[in-house]
Amino acid sequence: MKLLLRRNQKTGMLGKIIFIIAVRAELSDEEKADIKKYKLGDTMLYERSKIADPGSGLLGMASRLAFRMINLSISVNDLEKGKEVECKDVVEMLAVEEQIKEAAHTFRTVLGAASTFGGEEIIEIN
Repeated sequence: MKLLLRRNQKTGMLGKIIFIIAVRAELSDEEKADIKKYKLGDTMLYERSKIADPGSGLLGMASRLAFRMINLSISVNDLEKGKEVECKDVVEMLAVEEQIKEAAHTFRTVLGAASTFGGEEIIEIN
């Protein structure tokens, strides 16, 4: 797996600069097959924040829907297809970038483990 990151910026409607990080993973055919086989596509790799009280009933459903619309999350499917994240400043962009890198490393470990099911691994310990 290779993680492709691209930084960009644009000017918002009020003249403020918006920083953008585009992220996409290049996956091998074997990695894609493992994602499909183990149904890992919806696995959440990064969430900006989590909802504290999801509520109940119609009001709870409305608040969860509104939260999902404004919250940033990146799943395995997002990495595979590519996703752009808009940030309010460079510091936030760098923090998001680091968290995405860390999540991608963790996911790479998961894919490595998935590829060894049904086989064995020899680890030499000195």
